[in-house]
Order: sequence, then C-alpha cells, then structure tokens
Amino acid sequence: MPGHQLAPDISDDSSNSPDDDPSHARGTLTTDASSVLQAERAHLATSRAALRAMREHAQSLSADAAGDWVSQQVLQGLLDQRVAALADHPDTPLFFGRLDRDDVDDLPLTIHVGRRHVHDENSRALVIDWRAPVSRAFYQARPSDPMSVRRRRRFGFHGGDLTAYEDEPLDQGAPLQESRILTEEIERPRTGPMRDIVATIQPDQDEIVRADLGQTVCVQGAPGTGKTAVGLHRAAYLLFTHREKLSRSGVMIVGPNRAFLSYISSVLPALGEVKVDQTTVAGILGDHSAREDTAVAAIKGDARMAPVLHRALWMHISKPEEGLLITRGVNRFRVPDHEVREMVASLRGTTRYGPGRAALAQRLAHAVLVRMEQRGESPDDRVQDAVARSKPVKQLVDQVWPRVSPQQVLFRLLSDGEFLARAAKGDLAPEERETLLWPKPPRSWKSAKWSAADAALLDELADLIERTPIIGHVVVDEAQDLSAMQLRALGRRCRTNSATVLGDLAQGTTPWSARSWEEVLRHLGFTEGAVTELTLGFRVPREVLDFAARLLSSVAPTLAAPRSLRPGAGSLSVRRTADLPQALLTAVRQAVGHEGSIGVIAADGSATTVVNTLTAEGVAHDLLGPDSSPEQRISVVPASLAKGMEYDHVVVVEPADIVEAEARGLARLYVVLTRAVTSLTVVHTRDLPAQLA
Repeated sequence: MPGHQLAPDISDDSSNSPDDDPSHARGTLTTDASSVLQAERAHLATSRAALRAMREHAQSLSADAAGDWVSQQVLQGLLDQRVAALADHPDTPLFFGRLDRDDVDDLPLTIHVGRRHVHDENSRALVIDWRAPVSRAFYQARPSDPMSVRRRRRFGFHGGDLTAYEDEPLDQGAPLQESRILTEEIERPRTGPMRDIVATIQPDQDEIVRADLGQTVCVQGAPGTGKTAVGLHRAAYLLFTHREKLSRSGVMIVGPNRAFLSYISSVLPALGEVKVDQTTVAGILGDHSAREDTAVAAIKGDARMAPVLHRALWMHISKPEEGLLITRGVNRFRVPDHEVREMVASLRGTTRYGPGRAALAQRLAHAVLVRMEQRGESPDDRVQDAVARSKPVKQLVDQVWPRVSPQQVLFRLLSDGEFLARAAKGDLAPEERETLLWPKPPRSWKSAKWSAADAALLDELADLIERTPIIGHVVVDEAQDLSAMQLRALGRRCRTNSATVLGDLAQGTTPWSARSWEEVLRHLGFTEGAVTELTLGFRVPREVLDFAARLLSSVAPTLAAPRSLRPGAGSLSVRRTADLPQALLTAVRQAVGHEGSIGVIAADGSATTVVNTLTAEGVAHDLLGPDSSPEQRISVVPASLAKGMEYDHVVVVEPADIVEAEARGLARLYVVLTRAVTSLTVVHTRDLPAQLA
C-alpha cells in the first residue's frame, strides 16, 4: 500500500530488535516486519507487567491511615476506584498506536498511545493516555500538518495479542493512503456490549471529543457516524482533563432506555472511567409509568406548561388578613397586617418558594426584635430564631405561605378546572385545558398515579420550590425525542452550560420530537452552543444507508443525506414472500452462518410472534426488553427499542407493520433500517412503504 509499511500476521517471538526497540528514543524504519513485531510485543508484555504492578501497589494501600471512620470510608472508596481503573482487560489492546516525534520539546521522541497511562517502577512512561495533549497528533496529524510527528504507527490486534502493524510516514509530504488496519477495525464484527472507538477516532470526531469543558456541543449525527461513541469519549476526555473539578460535581450519561445503557455500559470502564452515572430520564425524574393518551402527554411536554406551573405554585400564597401578635412574658409585640403584606410582596417572585417561606418567618421575627429593642431589650440571634419557630409565626406563615409539595400542586392543577384556568391564563386554549383535566380525579394527591409526562412537571415544580443540584457535565443521547419539559429538567441540572447533546432529527419518533437543534438548546437553557453535523458514516454499509435514506424526504427533508465510507456491495436483501415465518427463519439461519451479532427487528406488537417462530424451530435467542441485557447471539428487538443499538446482521420483519404502529412510523422505520453494520435483510408479505418501493 503506497505511503504505508504494512506488516502481516506472524507467529509470536519473544526476542527484541534493538533497531526498533520501542524503549529507544527513536525507532528506525525497517523492512524486517518480524523484528518490529517482536519488539512491539515485548513492549506490550512489559507494559502489561507494569500495569499489574501499578494495580498491586494500589491494592496494597490502606485507608487506615485516615484519622476518623468517615475519612477512612472516603479514602477506601477512592482506592477502590483506583484499583478498578487499573484493571487490565485481556481482550483489549493496552496500546493501539505509536508516534515517532521530532526533537522539539522535553517529551519522549517515541510514545505509545493507549487507553490509559502506564509507567514502570522508575516512573518512565510506557503508554501515554490517548487523552493527553501529546496524543492528539495520533488523530490529527497529516502530511500537510505533521504536528512534529515523523511517523504514525497503527497496530492490529486479535483479542489482546498484537498481530500486525502499519506505518504512515508524515514527514515526506506524500498524501496518506487508506489504512487497512483502521478499516478492518471499524468493520470488525461485534457481539455483546458496545466497544470504545478510541483506536479509530476520526479527525472530525476528535475535534468534538476534545471540545472545552465550558462549551456545549450539539451533535447532529446520521446513523453509523459514531455520535454516541463520540459523546462517551468526550466524557472520558473531560474527566481526564478536569479530574479534580468533575470529581466533585460529577458527569452523567442520559440514554433513552436501560437496554441502551446496558449496551454502552462497557465503554467508559474500558477507558478507565468507572465512576460515571449512566441513567435515563425516568431514572432522574422518577419512574412514573401510568398510561396516558399521547395527546395529553404532548400538552404536558410543551414548554408552555412552565409558566402555568409557575403561576399554579405561587397562587397558593394568600393575602394576609391579620397581623402578628407575639407574647413574651408580660410583653406583647404586634406586627400590623399591612407590614406583613409588604413582606410577602417583597419576597414573592424574588426567591424560590421554599426559601421564601423560610425568609418570611425570619422577617417576621426580625420585625418583632425591632420592637423589642425599641422597648429597651437587647435580643440576639437566638431570640430571633426562637421567635421564627414560635407557634404564632408558624401559624401565620402556614396561612399566608403554606407548605406544599410538587404532587399537591400538580394534583390540584389536574383535578380543579377553575384553578387550572386561572393558572393557564392565555397560555393554554380552553380545549387544551379540558384535555389536561383528569376525567375522574384520584381521591387525593397521595393516591394519584403519575405518568412519564407528569414526572417532568413534578420536577419543574420541585425546582420552583427548592433549587435542583447541578452536575458538572451531562451527555444526553437521543435528545431529539425528549419533550421541552424533559429538556428543561436536564438543563436545570446543567446550569454550568457544559453538555454534550447527541441525536438525529431524522430519528425523532415521538409526537413532540424536535424539528431543530436550536430549539433543543433553547429548552435546555443554553444561550450558546455549537451544532456540529456528522454525515459520514463508518459502520452502516452504503447500500443499506442509501436504501434507508429514501425515507429522509418524508421524515427530515432539511437534513443532508448521510454518506458511508463502506460500499457494502451485497449487504442488502429485500425479500417479498407468501410465507413470512419461513422467510424469517431462512434469513436468520443465513445470518448465523456469518460472524457477528444478529438482531431480528419487528413491530412491537409482532415481537411475540417472532419469538414463537424462533422457539418452535429451536433457534436460541433473547427478547430485548426495556431493562434487559441479552446474552444470546440472536436478539428479537421490538422496534421501539432499536434506537441506539447496532447488530452485525439485521433482519427486519414486515416494515409496513412498523410504520402503522405509531404516528411517526416512517421515522421509526428509518431507525430500524439503519441498525445493521454488515448486512440487512428485509422480509415482507405486505407492500413496502411507497418511499422504499
């Protein structure tokens, strides 16, 4: 291959070549591939031994040196995290690249780039973390801008064993040729959870990954462009670069469902990041699952509900009708009603509801202390606190500024038409208010069954009452499917304006799916945010992607058509049949004859039929559920759970059923058709949607 030196797989050899020893300051380009591989394998063995030593040292440390029990527990937790982060994964290469650099700084002239930093007993770096500044050249260097790199070397691995290498000279001015190792790694069949892409990050992806902590990045990513992996790697990069800050404030990954989280769960631990919260919107807001009509959920998810909730909460404050009378011994101290009204008016709307209530009690107590001082007394702060907790003050505060919970406010809003009308003002039309009201309200707020849409409203109210704690950085995947109120809930947890927002407008499958990323950023509360579009796919074959893209004119006409680097000739098969079960079994058996995972995707209502068909023929499989982690090679996937997943081979059953199952069925079908990374087989008896015909 022009511009490369490519070493084929060879048998292992433990000897070292001094001409290309990775421990030397400079490597000499050699035609002896065997010697090079021997030296690199020796370096890998040395690095693995050093990593084991680092882990053993961490395990030997004790938290007993801490002064008290609490400190011991904190220190032990940190030590446990350190040990977990130093785990060696035998099927994962410890390093995947090497840079031979010019002598321009104090850094080593030869560095190996890997998933984590490894050093020997003399603190000499054997592997440099891919997130370190010097490692950026591995992803960004090119002949026109070599970034002080003379040669980039990529390694091929099988399991954890080094099998090949490929050299790219960057100081000769010749254009780079396509990397066979890179291509094979991208196309390699996969089973089990999602893997990291740290060895194959592309330059445009790397720019997103290394974006500054204070910058919100929004990624519009077509299928197969690696947007999810980019978001996860950005989280790992930020944790490495801003470890101290983010260890206090935290990083959170928000996915569409628990099956998706299970699929991506191995990525960050493989990169050495073991303490990152991975959750769903339901996991944050509460797993409320009462059934609700889509029309009702759409109104509840609308951003217009925010001012309605604000008014509903503050309408609980009433105008004081009487003043305050405090008796202390023989003395009586009175605060007139007009002064109480002034206090309430000055606090209302200038603070959250809960702190405002506490502040009112303190202001009433302070007014009493002023009267005490006027009579010659010398009260202190303890007296003021005692007055604030006294029965007369509590009674007055409860009357004027009652204690309420989010559930109480929302219950009243959804069960009292007059109250809803007053809170809504002109934000909701009469027919929308009628739709929101419960036909048969529960007996009380304590017995109410809340829906997923209610969860976001309750969270909004909770923040109006007490401030929501913030998180250092939030990664939101499939953000296009979140309602405005759900986005507001995530945004208030990320007031630092540091977020990674991922999604594809073409894959929006909810009635409230976003039509633009500017709209999403506005609901999140971010005034500034860079929107980056990834259209070049690396995983989905071109033949498959072009077939699915026929739907784009109907589901997202403003988006650029995605492109794939992989031609994928023969990767698509569309089969019309009179015997659907037999065609399904034939397609699955053909897929089993090839390496990789298999996903059989059908409309939600048809998934059980598919399961029964496979079971009757003794085909081992799992049914993917919202909270499941499939263990079999074959997964039956309800269409609503396909988003974010990928399989080497996909069999789609009856596309027309998928389209008809929901309002945005064409968008759901677009998602389903783009889950394949090696082959896609479509079996159907009914006519395909007109866009695909």
